[in-house]
Amino acid sequence: MRICLIAEGSYPYVSGGVSSWIHSIITEMKEHEFIIFAIGAETKKKSEFRYELPPNLIEVKEVFLDEYMYEGNKWGKRYNLSVAEKESLAALIQGQEQVNWGQLFDLIRSDKFRNVGDFLTSMDYFDLVEELGKNTYSEVPFTELFWTLSSMILPLFLTIRHEIPDADVYHSVSTGYAGVIGTLAKHVYNKPLLLTEHGIYSREREEEIIKADWLKGYFKDLWINYFYTLSSSIYESADQVITLFNRNKEIEVELGCAEEKIRIIPNGVDIVSFAHVETALDDGIIRIGAVIRMVPIKDIKTMIQSFALVKQEVPNAVLYIMGPAEEDEIYDKECKQMVESLGVEDVIFTGMVQIKDYIGKMDVMILTSISEGQPLAILEGLASAKPFVCTNVGGCKELINGGPNDMYGPAGFVASVMHYEEIASYVIKLCQDRKLRETYGNNGFERVKNEYKRSEFISSYREIYQTIGGKVDGGYRLRTS
Repeated sequence: MRICLIAEGSYPYVSGGVSSWIHSIITEMKEHEFIIFAIGAETKKKSEFRYELPPNLIEVKEVFLDEYMYEGNKWGKRYNLSVAEKESLAALIQGQEQVNWGQLFDLIRSDKFRNVGDFLTSMDYFDLVEELGKNTYSEVPFTELFWTLSSMILPLFLTIRHEIPDADVYHSVSTGYAGVIGTLAKHVYNKPLLLTEHGIYSREREEEIIKADWLKGYFKDLWINYFYTLSSSIYESADQVITLFNRNKEIEVELGCAEEKIRIIPNGVDIVSFAHVETALDDGIIRIGAVIRMVPIKDIKTMIQSFALVKQEVPNAVLYIMGPAEEDEIYDKECKQMVESLGVEDVIFTGMVQIKDYIGKMDVMILTSISEGQPLAILEGLASAKPFVCTNVGGCKELINGGPNDMYGPAGFVASVMHYEEIASYVIKLCQDRKLRETYGNNGFERVKNEYKRSEFISSYREIYQTIGGKVDGGYRLRTS
């Protein structure tokens, strides 16, 4: 069977998290061929893969959202769009839930336009923006509205115009652009479509937009509604939607996904692979570890503020921030400057490391994200019998405290998002109580050993692929495009 995994901003360019999840799916299912439709932000990252590609990964289709910068265009053409085509475009631009995606795909992919830029410099598009300005944004300068909308929809239209590889099953690993491409693939080939939603993409984009200082306030709702509209495409078209825990399912239903489509499959961890990690060192140092990408949504600045308070009470504490910085070099620099400005000692930025070389030596693990799904970092920490302090996002609370019928006990503490004083108080409590660290670590180990088995996670997806996709094909050959 040939399976096309559609990923945005993750595999194979970024390590950890969703990327590790994708890599596990491919490497564990050697009986299937896989294609990656990889949506990246910048063309300069082309072929900069963080993973050694498995032999059954036969193609990597790379698409970058900044490709429009390299297109030429000609102003002022008119394409005489039909009323229905105009209505579909207007629904997308205005952030309406009911978009005729099939009609929109056919229009954007048609040979009417030489490229996306030609359409966005056409009189037809100008008329649409002018109408929106009159009806909704009459107090906003037209040029601001025009260029804001253009920057919003250009990457989407460019992505839609790319060729979709032929496969037996299409599997988007988020909504957003990846979700739209999944919907497009089903429209083009009429093949089964799966969605796995780790975090709630549209909610994450909303949080980022609310905090963004590059976007004026009166355009924030426009962008937020736009991302919810993108997500609605695959909620409608997917044959099955898979999420990781019950709260995510509830949110998806709130956002318009049919409840009967949704199945919960938790992530899993291979306990055996962590059996031989080193144990915490008894050398008088308390090591606090964070396995994390250096990006704003992980809120490393709150972590640093918390550690500054921890150092006042636990002077022998050391914070290890372990993870890649290349994804957002500006944020990485800001975090390191914050350490200097606060005068905090013993903060070590390791960069990308082999987690098993470090995690066993930690006494306490910490995660301060403002949004998560079901973090692999927590699963791996619990598999190493380490207690956690984490924020109350995604499935973190369930991992730490268990579900309604939990029989294992707490594996740490769950704190409020961005509440650095509360986070610090919990870290201090663990640092000062070795017995509590051991108890919570053992509780977490037992929970993941019994409830979050990697083998069950893989077998669940294997069964889904086999059920909806049919028989297995053979022969592996890597293609890149």
